Amino acid sequence: MILISGAASKISTAGRVLNAMNRRSYSSARFIAAESLNPRSDDSTSGLRASSRKKRLKQDTFALPDIEDSPYKKTNGSASSRTSKLNSYIKSTEASTSAEISGKPPDHWEKVIEGIRKMKSSEEAPVDTVERDRTGSFLPPKERRFYVLIGTLLSSQTKDHVTTAAVDRLLQNGLLTPEAIDKADESTIKELIYPVGFYTRKATHVKKVANICLTKYDGDIPSTLEELLSLPGVGPKIAHLVLHVAWNDVQGICVDTHVHRICNRLGWVSKPGAKQKTSSPEETRVALQQWLPKEEWVAINFLLVGFGQTICTPLRPRCGTCSITELCPSAFKETPSASSKLKKPIKSKKP
Repeated sequence: MILISGAASKISTAGRVLNAMNRRSYSSARFIAAESLNPRSDDSTSGLRASSRKKRLKQDTFALPDIEDSPYKKTNGSASSRTSKLNSYIKSTEASTSAEISGKPPDHWEKVIEGIRKMKSSEEAPVDTVERDRTGSFLPPKERRFYVLIGTLLSSQTKDHVTTAAVDRLLQNGLLTPEAIDKADESTIKELIYPVGFYTRKATHVKKVANICLTKYDGDIPSTLEELLSLPGVGPKIAHLVLHVAWNDVQGICVDTHVHRICNRLGWVSKPGAKQKTSSPEETRVALQQWLPKEEWVAINFLLVGFGQTICTPLRPRCGTCSITELCPSAFKETPSASSKLKKPIKSKKP
């Protein structure tokens, strides 16, 4: 992931950009491909599977990429359908941003945040340890913004140090301006950014983005959420983060898998009109913005990412070392007990 400088408090959280994009759509695509390569002789069963695949593909085609979905899935829907979904997303985002905070905040949320801050200050997370000066603060404004956009795009589904190295290689070879990238061979870009996740497709997207910035924005990058989302490979999370860092424009909370997981464990978010957990980072973003004060929108991601990397981990969270367990409804519920590990199934012996 590209790592962002903490020069100003409003953008200090950008160091954690896009820690881990959800691989749901990519895994689904691999599953579908595997099925098609292994047909069965049963025609009726095969027909049902084909129908199911078409239904899944249709859903993926017309849905706006979720905030955690890979932006590289293939879409064959009409441009008008895509535009309609995009416009709907933009309107809902603008409404949630411009409206006053209307939801009821969960009990003791401020104590929870304060407790997490104290724990985070005493234990370094991966997001804290990697070099932070990645906003391109040493560059002129227009070049700095492009630097942020390209680095953020490369960071999806890629570890911090891998993205950092890739950005350094582009910079050392003079390939972090739209003019230079537009003139460079795609194979050169691909070689320089390897082994970032999806490096082949990202090389293609980087070339296209550079050309769009040159021809449409006079070498600068888009300054609105809608325009950023129209760029190849850019989904809602990348767009929100670029707005935060490049333009100092906060229009939404950046929600990754850590924020999504922890907010649900804490009982901070739920589906509209229900008590069920949110099922996607985008649902979490919308629910969280209903009550979290806007001055916390930027800070919450960096805070929860570090907490999620060290204590509230995806598997076997360290509830025993957490200081807010009395305020967490999920405390110790995902931690296997010692007695359960010792128990083994007893097989009956035949006489």
